[in-house]
Amino acid sequence: MVITLVRRVTAACVLSAALAACAATPQPVRPAPSATTTAPSAPPTLAPGPGGLTPVFKNGSRTHGRTVALTFDADMTADQGARAAAGEHFDNPGLIAALRALKVPATVFMTGRWAEQYPEQARSLGRDPLFEVANHSYSHYAFTDDCYGLPTVSGDRMRADVERAYAAFRRAGVPDARPYFRFPGGCYDRRALKALTPVGVTAVQWDVVSGDAFATDAEAVTRQVLEGVRPGSVVVMHCTRSAAPTTERVVRTVVPQLRERGFRFVKVSELIGS
Repeated sequence: MVITLVRRVTAACVLSAALAACAATPQPVRPAPSATTTAPSAPPTLAPGPGGLTPVFKNGSRTHGRTVALTFDADMTADQGARAAAGEHFDNPGLIAALRALKVPATVFMTGRWAEQYPEQARSLGRDPLFEVANHSYSHYAFTDDCYGLPTVSGDRMRADVERAYAAFRRAGVPDARPYFRFPGGCYDRRALKALTPVGVTAVQWDVVSGDAFATDAEAVTRQVLEGVRPGSVVVMHCTRSAAPTTERVVRTVVPQLRERGFRFVKVSELIGS
């Protein structure tokens, strides 16, 4: 009986040792599934124009669907700070609220001076996926000698003016301003296109002039937009209460009517990339 007990104890010890050995044996470590992160794609731009000049985009395809881009110039010149301090409104929160309520994507061409005056609004626009912020120069000075009476920026300062605007956007908290540029007044020539070539922007013009600048008749502006829009159109409007007081009313009328016609609103980047 003692022998039997010893054998049982010995067997138990052997089994216990074997289990302990198994537990101590390192098990193969399976690598954790790697998280794949997709880097954000760069915004679409146009290839350089003839002679390597800055390319110019006017409208999108007329045959790739009924799309239209509403664009808004947030204008403020470098010397209008005193007017803003005196109470003039170069912003238009009601317009932006209308675009958000109507769920209309849009591209805002902003001057650096505007971003400095309204940094919270600039940051809000820049971080809202409904919008994209693009460059409208820092000073809103003209890039040609004769452009609607605007002050002019010298040829050797054109590039610096555009880069200064991008710096103002970054300071305001705009994380990803687009590589698109709109000339103040829409005025440009070969010298201006050459000056901006190193910046790598696509110049964006338009094919529909809303006529909202300094307009007081919202119905007339609405008619002009509705009569001008075609598939692929880029509409130029303004985000400045003092200079374009009818724009919010125009947008609230134009958007549902264009949607009834089968148009889909897109940002400029989508038109360029299509």
